[in-house]
Amino acid sequence: MNLPTASNRQQTLLRKLNRKKYRYKERLFLLEGARAVQQVISNREIQIRALFFDESQRYWEQADWKRVTDEFEVATLSRELFMEVSDTDTPQGVLALCEMPTEATAKELAKKSGLIIALDGLQDPGNLGTIIRTAGWFGISGIISGKGTVDMFHPKVVRGTAGATGAIPFMNGELSEIFDTLESEDWKAFLLDAGPQSQPLHNISSIKKGIIVVGNEGHGIRNELLTTNRTKVRIPSPVGQQNVESLNAAIAASIALYDLSGKV
Repeated sequence: MNLPTASNRQQTLLRKLNRKKYRYKERLFLLEGARAVQQVISNREIQIRALFFDESQRYWEQADWKRVTDEFEVATLSRELFMEVSDTDTPQGVLALCEMPTEATAKELAKKSGLIIALDGLQDPGNLGTIIRTAGWFGISGIISGKGTVDMFHPKVVRGTAGATGAIPFMNGELSEIFDTLESEDWKAFLLDAGPQSQPLHNISSIKKGIIVVGNEGHGIRNELLTTNRTKVRIPSPVGQQNVESLNAAIAASIALYDLSGKV
């Protein structure tokens, strides 16, 4: 079976979506990779506008993909164009054009309970993708992307989530303002900080509403967020460990999620 070739309009749109301003203008983003696309189809959390296949790989002829050609609008791209828009050196041959979900508001998140992840200037797409994927595993209540944080719908971030994009309520905004709203509803902020003034993470006994704050990979959390009503926590290393200065941001966030999710 042969599929139609993507129209010129579709090809132009796909090229534009590698830039943030166009993603938010169109409220669309791209998801590349067979397993990730299948996971999003299974989750039913994200609306898929269309699927595009690398014509040289002919994925649509495989049994797992035959049924989706009836469910979604589908088209093929030349190998050259697929390589251009997929933003990866070894694309898997399937690309989903997805509708960006509606952002939550601070008031909506404040009504929830459990755990929220807040990101302060996190810049590495791989780290953010891993954090979203891990947050999805633990079923947290929301993700807040603060100033300076890489776009949640950047192609590398979306690829790193392994299909978890859109499964968790999210919002972008100024963390100080959002925290004011959350803290007025009894949310407690726990700031990951490796400094000596931080208390060990395992000292936290139980929480009902907790915000795990992850800072910039090089500079940590901004000083303006380090207020006295917020708790700085660290992940203790074994006694005598002096070989590594700090943990990777995504690893630290994952450990905090594991530890605190058992205390909610």
